[in-house]
Amino acid sequence: MAQPLVKKDDDRDDEADYSPFLGIEKGAVLQEARVFNDPQLDPRRCSQVITKLLYLLNQGETFTKVEATEVFFAVTKLFQSKDTGLRRMVYLMIKELSPSADEVIIVTSSLMKDMNSKTDMYRANAIRVLCRITDGTLLTQIERYLKQAIVDKNPVVASAALVSGVHILQTNPEIVKRWSNEVQEAVQSRAALVQFHALALLHQIRQNDRLAVSKLVTSLTRGTVRSPLARCLLIRYTSQVIRESSQNPQTGDRPFYDYLEACLRHKAEMVIFEAARAITELSGVTSRELTPAITVLQLFLSSSKPVLRFAAVRTLNKVAMTHPLAVTNCNIDMESLISDQNRSIATLAITTLLKTGNESSVDRLMKQITNFMSDIADEFKIVVVEAIRSLCLKFPLKYRSLMNFLSNILREEGGFEYKKAIVDSIVILIRDIPDAKESGLFHLCEFIEDCEFTYLSTQILHFLGNEGPKTSDPSKYIRYIYNRVILENPTVRAGAVSTLAKFGALVDALKPRIFVLLRRCLFDSDDEVRDRATLYLNTLGADGFVGETEKDVKEFLFDSLDVPLVNLQTSLQNYEPSEEPFDISSVPREVKTQPLAEKKATGKKPAGLGAPPSGPPSTVDAYEKLLSSISEFSSFGKLFKSSAPVELTEAETEYAVNVVKHIYDGHVVFQYNCTNTIPTQLLENVTVFVDSSEAEEFEEVVSKPLRTLPYDSPGQTFVAFGKPEGVPAVGKFSNVLKFIVKEVDSSGEADDDGVEDEYQLEDLEVVPADYMLKVGVANFRNAWESMGDDCERVDEYGLGVRESLAEAVSAVINILGMQPCEGTENVPNNSRSHNCLLSGVFIGNIRVLVRLAFGIDGRQVAMKLSVRSEDQSISDAIHDIVANG
Repeated sequence: MAQPLVKKDDDRDDEADYSPFLGIEKGAVLQEARVFNDPQLDPRRCSQVITKLLYLLNQGETFTKVEATEVFFAVTKLFQSKDTGLRRMVYLMIKELSPSADEVIIVTSSLMKDMNSKTDMYRANAIRVLCRITDGTLLTQIERYLKQAIVDKNPVVASAALVSGVHILQTNPEIVKRWSNEVQEAVQSRAALVQFHALALLHQIRQNDRLAVSKLVTSLTRGTVRSPLARCLLIRYTSQVIRESSQNPQTGDRPFYDYLEACLRHKAEMVIFEAARAITELSGVTSRELTPAITVLQLFLSSSKPVLRFAAVRTLNKVAMTHPLAVTNCNIDMESLISDQNRSIATLAITTLLKTGNESSVDRLMKQITNFMSDIADEFKIVVVEAIRSLCLKFPLKYRSLMNFLSNILREEGGFEYKKAIVDSIVILIRDIPDAKESGLFHLCEFIEDCEFTYLSTQILHFLGNEGPKTSDPSKYIRYIYNRVILENPTVRAGAVSTLAKFGALVDALKPRIFVLLRRCLFDSDDEVRDRATLYLNTLGADGFVGETEKDVKEFLFDSLDVPLVNLQTSLQNYEPSEEPFDISSVPREVKTQPLAEKKATGKKPAGLGAPPSGPPSTVDAYEKLLSSISEFSSFGKLFKSSAPVELTEAETEYAVNVVKHIYDGHVVFQYNCTNTIPTQLLENVTVFVDSSEAEEFEEVVSKPLRTLPYDSPGQTFVAFGKPEGVPAVGKFSNVLKFIVKEVDSSGEADDDGVEDEYQLEDLEVVPADYMLKVGVANFRNAWESMGDDCERVDEYGLGVRESLAEAVSAVINILGMQPCEGTENVPNNSRSHNCLLSGVFIGNIRVLVRLAFGIDGRQVAMKLSVRSEDQSISDAIHDIVANG
């Protein structure tokens, strides 16, 4: 008897992909729609046709204007049918067709009639459709009906009106805001869904008034909300109020925290979870505040419902990032979830355990994970790999078992992102745990023997070239590297040649063998490989060539390029072959970001060189070319930096002025980009009077006025100041635009006589960041180590109360004006600590590297600042900038 049943189930599985809409065509369905015109309507047949039309619309099928109009008019005839099911389909069809203003009039009367019908289903749907298809004019006519519907005894009708209000609020907020009294009354409704929709609408009406939202939360947290859905919404609004308010300075208590804690004892699971999640996401949450939330989440871990287990373990996973000790009590429950049938739950359980486990539990976890990895998808495997990496950094003594685990899964099948995550983890462990270097490099060498991803092979070869020569036996890696020259594609072969050269540069004993291998590469089929081999043989001094000095070779092979590649590319493209060799020192070293967006006032064009440039290097070149053409500035020397334009006027004023600060070693030039936005005026002898009384170290040396400034034609006037040579002088400057105004008649001719006038501009500041070029480094760790600690200074600072860690990081970066490296300017959400790496070149062409370590306790932020540079005085100056900033 069992076999026929199995066969039947199999047949059903085969038919599971069948769709009743399979193969339907728009033309055929439009023909079928003619049944809407039959004298004797068949409700079932009409409903089927409308279903097909709705399917086509939702699949992205477009109807022409004629087709849509014909269908719309045909559907309106179905209002004569009394069939309830068909009427509901008619409502859906009208909403989806979104008729034009002319067509809306046809159905308005029918819908308004239904809105006042005795049938509640008609009333609710008519309200939804009317509010969807009508404009503000008709809404004012039906507003009275909508207000009545909000407080209707039937919950379906009340909910329809409230949901419609949420949609109308986006287009006609002034109408909905008049419903506050009715909505407030609906909040007290006994119907769960009505209370939920009423609370959502009331909050949206008041959301721009913080005080009103706070009062709403205060009144509702006293126990008038019965609906679980509405209670969940209220918890979210309460969390928002808590975030925007401060703790009690005497007791340290948060406002409304007691309400969130009370919700943990609610009978509805969704309310309990929402309250627990809200508590865990509070900024600066303490262990005492977390305890009750963790307790209820722990109970959810053993729930029979997968959704509750998933919600609990995901929340605990997030908590473990910032408060791992608070989650350790749940470890036994989470270990049982490793074998959960839902792989998402199992993955989250594993990663949470890896974050909260202690050193003694590592080996046990590794055994459980080994069996688990083959059952999950790559995206889950990546999460596990990242958690293992964090665990290894937390317990360095366990690196052997963790490194072996990573090497084993590296040999298994997997996609690029998965393999990249494993390789990145091994590289980080090698860098941060010295004892792991030998075994880690060996695992990477074995991996590239059978690696299908070119990118990973080249990255590993590059890393091997930097770290391999520093090991106890560098020669054992040569075989793996040269195998890549024989067996791989040109990109990997070229990378292998560079790696061989690095071994030759650092290990003298291997140099003869490296020369033999590089000479073999001279006969490679790829020109890049041959060129690299030739270059490195000459650089290292093979075949009697006079090689570079050891210092130059190491700088060439290991130091990062100190000019941005995009700038180097542009300079090489602009270089014209001549007897003069290309000079790399002429390449601009600043990483130019897009200047501040110009204010787009009506009839106003970007002012001169203050306009957004077409590309970063061209702006630098344009400024340098412009300034060098002015004789007064020719003796100032080489331009060090030009700032982004700083606006000195508001948008849509008579005159648009912005300023660019040009920094020289002993001078600062202010370039004022001016635009006259008045068509009937011509400005002559335009200059800017600069008051430097608040900038004591500056002395004005030259001012270059602008002869004429016609309407809508940008021009520049310059003011130059002298300052102490090589000193990052700062100060504040007041600016007044002075000029002679001449009226211009309709023919475009200006009057002979003019009137002197002036226009007050915003103040301008020269800050320490103006003396710093944003110059990134490819490998911050290598750059930091090669800089050495001879000119290092380390100190700690309190940054006071901050809204978040991200705000503190951004503030320090802006004060220093340096280039963030390796994406460290991005701070993860809810992070309690963060490290940021910065690089730049200080005036005088002094390279500077900065390491920032931030920590936040409550809202108090502390920072450890480590600075390395080529000059001790510059390291001290960076600390002074932060201390005074």
